[in-house]
Amino acid sequence: MPEIVLLSGKGGTGKTSLAAAFATLEKNLVVADCDVDAANLYLVLQPRDYICEPFISGYKARIDYNSCTQCGLCQEYCRFGAISVITDPAYPKGKITISHTACDGCKLCARICPIQAISMIPSDKSLWFAGNFRNGKMVHARLAPGEENSGKLVSLVREKARQTAKETGWQRIIIDGPPGTGCSAIASMTGTDKVIVVTEPSRSGFHDMKRILELVHQFRIPSCVIINKFTLNKGFTRDIENWCLENNIQVAGKISFSPDIVHAMVHCVSITEWKPSSETASEIKAVYNKIILPVFSAFRGSGE
Repeated sequence: MPEIVLLSGKGGTGKTSLAAAFATLEKNLVVADCDVDAANLYLVLQPRDYICEPFISGYKARIDYNSCTQCGLCQEYCRFGAISVITDPAYPKGKITISHTACDGCKLCARICPIQAISMIPSDKSLWFAGNFRNGKMVHARLAPGEENSGKLVSLVREKARQTAKETGWQRIIIDGPPGTGCSAIASMTGTDKVIVVTEPSRSGFHDMKRILELVHQFRIPSCVIINKFTLNKGFTRDIENWCLENNIQVAGKISFSPDIVHAMVHCVSITEWKPSSETASEIKAVYNKIILPVFSAFRGSGE
């Protein structure tokens, strides 16, 4: 099934706004919000969630002081410096404590404790969701503050999105990926059919666009660039276009800056729903017809 992912080298380029606009241009598709560290696509698409389940992002060690003999063996073997001894009048030798921020959840201390006074507590505050939105299905997730393994959570969201696509028979997936070039971005793009890199005409936008494109090329995934808010700095827009031309990278389109996008988001709709005849909406539709629709159509033509 075709999967198209929107990525950006930095936050604030308008990637999620474009993902919402694309998601509301056609019926019967699946949307996956893989920006799990700062999920916000659900604010625009307003899915009615029918699944809400916890995601175990890791484990933290906890000491049962009723059993602990303060032998210090766990502190000796901890490689992360998470276990220390503090002064406590109730413990003449000092009290063994575990820092949850430093604990890596490797479980070694629980294994070597001679009286099994240490247990591993799952970090289960993160959640993943599946629901219906006005144009199809949506899978999204929220990584709780301080929890880790965002790449694994992204992989889970994509797996559930594929499962949903197979169950519905729609088999068309649009992915709103995270900004940057970290593990969550890698988990969002691997195995996709097309990467759309959204940038803005600024020095930082230009620089970070190059970084994400370099990463995409390592995976040999077809890619293109959208220059969002291009009217804010036409000089940088020309620089981006020239660089892409020199490096054989397609500029799929340029989207004008418009306050209507903000107004649409405030009303929890996309710009293509808020003002479908506006210049910005027309530019987005042109990019959709040029880049996304051919990928979906090629799949339908291959035997959907």
